[in-house]
Formats: sequence, structure tokens, C-alpha cells
Amino acid sequence: MCGIAGIVGGDRCGRDALARMLESLRHRGPDDEGLHLGEGVALGQRRLSIIDLSGGRQPIANEDRTLWLVCNGEIYNYRELRAELERDGHRFATRSDCEVILHLYEAVGERCVDRLRGMFAFALWDAKRRTLFAARDRLGQKPFYYVRRGTEFAFASEIKALLAFDPALAELDPEALDQYYALRLIAPPRSMFREVRKLPPAHTLRVGPDGTVTQARYWDLRYEPKLRGGEGDLVDALEAEIVAALRLHVVSDVPVGAFLSGGLDSTLVVAMLRRHAIAEPLQTFSMGLPYRRFDEAPYARMVAARYGTDHHERVVEPSLLETLPALVWHLDEPSDPLSVCMYAISAMAAEHVKVVLGGDGGDELFGGYDRYYGNRYAGLYARIPGVVRRWGIGPLLRLVPDGGWYKSAAHQAKWLHRLSFLEGGARYARSLGYFYFDASQREGLYGPAMAAAGAADPEAAVRVPYGEAAADDPIDRMLYADSCVRLPDHPVMILDRMSMAHGLEARSPFMDHVLAEFAARLPVALKVRGRTLRYIQYRLAERYLPDAVLQRPKQGFSSALPYMLSGQYRTLFDLFLRGSHLAGAGVLRQDAVDALVREHLGGRADHGNRLWLLLNSEVWYRMRIEGESRADLEDRIAEAGGARSAA
Repeated sequence: MCGIAGIVGGDRCGRDALARMLESLRHRGPDDEGLHLGEGVALGQRRLSIIDLSGGRQPIANEDRTLWLVCNGEIYNYRELRAELERDGHRFATRSDCEVILHLYEAVGERCVDRLRGMFAFALWDAKRRTLFAARDRLGQKPFYYVRRGTEFAFASEIKALLAFDPALAELDPEALDQYYALRLIAPPRSMFREVRKLPPAHTLRVGPDGTVTQARYWDLRYEPKLRGGEGDLVDALEAEIVAALRLHVVSDVPVGAFLSGGLDSTLVVAMLRRHAIAEPLQTFSMGLPYRRFDEAPYARMVAARYGTDHHERVVEPSLLETLPALVWHLDEPSDPLSVCMYAISAMAAEHVKVVLGGDGGDELFGGYDRYYGNRYAGLYARIPGVVRRWGIGPLLRLVPDGGWYKSAAHQAKWLHRLSFLEGGARYARSLGYFYFDASQREGLYGPAMAAAGAADPEAAVRVPYGEAAADDPIDRMLYADSCVRLPDHPVMILDRMSMAHGLEARSPFMDHVLAEFAARLPVALKVRGRTLRYIQYRLAERYLPDAVLQRPKQGFSSALPYMLSGQYRTLFDLFLRGSHLAGAGVLRQDAVDALVREHLGGRADHGNRLWLLLNSEVWYRMRIEGESRADLEDRIAEAGGARSAA
């Protein structure tokens, strides 16, 4: 695990520029630094040593030093690939997992990605062909950002390295901001910076000798034909697939731990690890909360006791006042409530281990969000004549207060009503954006500098993959859209940045692509059955987990933060939204921002999540576009009642 960076072509391809990029990535790789400078190319890596601690330094070259590789990630099937390549005559210089990519490329060229099982973002310089070949793993666990100007191409694991390469890249992309306000994510190829692009998951990229950049998709999920067999047989088969993935994910030359939140995904990972993959005591990490309704620590404790883990638990009082500038700095883009929790638990785990496993991806594989059956209910409600819904029920719903809580009955009814006027991918995209800004709200919010976003279609990022899915059932289409967009560009992106902020490698066994292919072809009734979510995962979990863990409702703590930390929000609103710099730049309208704050604080409407988006984009804008330092922002917040972040 590490941070990678490189430059190809142009007149800035040298040691000084690369050194600035690598220094900005030091947190991702605190153990070592390596670089390769050649004719027209500069490649570098900051290393977090996990496999081949003494000999796995990058960049790595092939036998005749005509290929040079930098890779961020882990290749879990590298032992099998290495044995095969050595039988074919390839000679390895290290015991590193990533070196297999070089020799696979020698053997089969750009199709080498088809053989890799793991999480990765890599760049390979082919000196003979004078080309750069890069790829990102199938489900987007590892990031790859790039910028191209003429014949100059630069790439990095995080945007901050590209800004270190060229500070002039600090320019807002209005269409990306528009998508963030609509969906709380920024989908490839965009980033929040106008010229910085993301390589999408499951894609390769090639930079030719003339600087031409081409991309191609090399893998996709298919949901048909469905697997056949009885329920018990399919549960057995799922168990075998998860066990195989877990055994690959614990390959490491340093101790491996696991997040143990108390939720279904992480508890199942820990239970199956202890029974099938790790014999010695496993270190587990749980974050306790001083909110009984959302505190999962007691359930984590049950599983830790049952499986004899070396359990670490810490009660954390979430504080935006202490962490918000740090979160935005590490993410390089506006943050999300999930990042607050992930930042805290990653800091704790990093005190004990370098590698930690988690349960990310379970919701998207097995159907874990209530919006999946909610979209079905919207279809049933849509059977009521439209004139009745629009002119009869609609006016009545507008009279109902939001309830001041994101899961209130009023919100659920209004969500259902709004979706009933849409179908298919348009309905699903709108279901994801209900708590954010719809088109009319964004129009009233924007100033003249957002005119370029007027023709944008932010919901297309969800609507298009929904329509393109190799699936028949709407549930599978929703799962596919989430796997393509929301999973890599929201929770997984946050997991990568928040864990790497502390020099911690986070692995997600449920995101193993072979397991994902199997889960995709499970019958829909084994994923979402009525109002029962993740049906088959619960059937499997019955073999491992206590009833108390299985029967409790999903907590959703991170989404509740805008409501729970209302006092901190008032402080931050006063600091950053009254006198918004985005409004001063003509991006937003100050009167519209003020109205949202008044309505929310006065209890007349629930804008908790919308104000989170505005607050984070404001802090991001001041830090990344205007150049205000993280330290200065932390000092300002501290003066207003917060505590200076020690991270």
C-alpha cells in the first residue's frame, strides 16, 4: 500500500516536481520513498511496507530494465501468478506482490489486468514503446487521478499531489460542484478541479508517444443468468466464496487486524476470519459512542468475546470542530459524515496494526439499503392516478412538517411521493438525491458563476449505468448502479483517504471481484425479500453470529450527525456560511444560503444534509481554491469554541 505519482512528457518531467508530489503523499507511505527518472518519464512511490518489507521497494523494473512499475494496492493472488511466471522463465528481483504485474505485462501485454485479483492502481512505463500503461481495480478500491496538458501527463494517488505539481490546477469545476450538491458524490471522470480527472474503476489508460490518452473498460458485472439451486446450497456456495476471499485478504508480512463495528458486515467478516482464516488471536477495533441509540460497541463486544479476539474499544465523542479541516484536507474534495467516524477508528487501529479488514461492499452486493425495496413501493404508489397524487395528496404532504429527523415518517412519505412521478433509472437517481438539492433548489441557490452547470445532468451518473446493467430485475439494476458509482466514489473513497491518513491499509473482502461476480448472479429474492434486506447474508450469518446482533436494526449513525451535533453546526454555520466565500465568488447566492440556515435553525424545514454539503464545499473552497491553510482554519474554529486538531 502506498502513494504513487508520475510525470510523462512536457518540460517539467524531473526530480524537483516529482519530489514535491511525493512529499504531499508522505502520509500514505511513511516507510520509504523511491523514484525512477528516465528520458521523458519520472515515476515515484511513497511506501507503506506490507509484503517483502526489506526488498519490495518501488519503482520496480523488469529483467532488462525496459519496464518500470509503480503500484498502489495489493495483488492477493500473486503467489499463484509468480509460480506460473517463474515456470515460464521469468526472473523476479523481489518478493513483492506487485512485481507480478511487470512479468504478466511481458507475457500478455495490456491484458495482464484480467489475471489480477486484488485492489490496485498502477502505472507501467514501457521504455521500448515509450508508452505509459495504467489501470485501476475492478471496483475502484484504489484511486488514480491525472491531468493532461498537451504532451504532458501527470498522475497521482491523490489530488493534492497534482496540486503540488502544478498549483494552477486549483480551479473549481462548476459541473462537479453541481453533482456534489445533487448526489453527494463526484463521479468519474470529473473531480472538483476543472482539469483533474479520475480513471473510472475497471478501466485501463494508455498514454502514447505523442501524448494521446485512450481508456478502455476491461471488466463488468453481469447479473444473468441466475444461479440455480436450493436456498441451502446457495448459502453453502456463498460461504465458500467468502472463505476463499478472506484467505486471500489476510496475506501479509505484518499483523492484520479488523474493524468490528457491530454491524452485520464487519461482524461476519471477523467471525469467518477466526473460524477459517486466522488461527491466532485477531486484533479487532471498535468505536463506542455516547449515544445509546447509535452505539454499536456492545454488539461488537459480543462477537469479540465469542471469537476470542484481542479487542480494542474506545469511546469517541464525534467532533466536527476538531476534525473538519483535516477531513477536507485528506479528501481533497468536500467531505461526508461517514468520514468523521472512519477517521477516528482508523487512527485507533493504526496504533496497533498496519493492515485492517472491514465489511465495505456488503450492502451493494447483497442489497442492504432500504431504498431498494422503497423504489418498489414507489412503483406501487404510482398506481394511484397521477392527478390524485399531484393535486390531492401532494398539497397535503406539503403541510406536514419534515419531523427534524432524516428517517422521519414525513420524509419517507414525501420521498415516496416524489419518486412516484418517475420511472426506472430516473427514479433511482432521484431516490439517492432526496436529501440534497434537486434541480429547482439548485437553480435558486446558484449565482452567475454556476451558469456553466446549467446544462449539466448530474443524475446521469446513476441513471446511465442503471439503464446499461446486464440485469433484468430493477433491484439488480440498482445494485449495479451503486457498484459502478456510489460504492467507489463515496464509502470506498472515504475508506481509502481516512485509513491512509494514518498510514493504515484497509482491505475489503466483500469487494473481491470473484465474490462480486458470484453475488451478482444470486436470485433477487435471496437479496431483497419484501422488507427483508440481505436475505442470504443473514441466512449465512445465522451460522456465525449471536441472535442479538442479527435481530437489531441498522443504525446509520454517520447520516445522523447533522442532526445530533446541532450545537457544533451552529458554530460552523456562523463561521463559514454567514459571509460565504462561494457566494462572494458568485458561485452561490448569499440570500439563498441565509434562508436555508434560518429555515433549518427555526425548525421550519429540515435542511440538515443540504447544509452539510454547503458547509463542506465552503471549507473546501477556502482551503483548496483560495489557499487558506489547514492550520489557519483549525485555529479559527478553535477560537470559536473548538479544539485544535492534533492529527
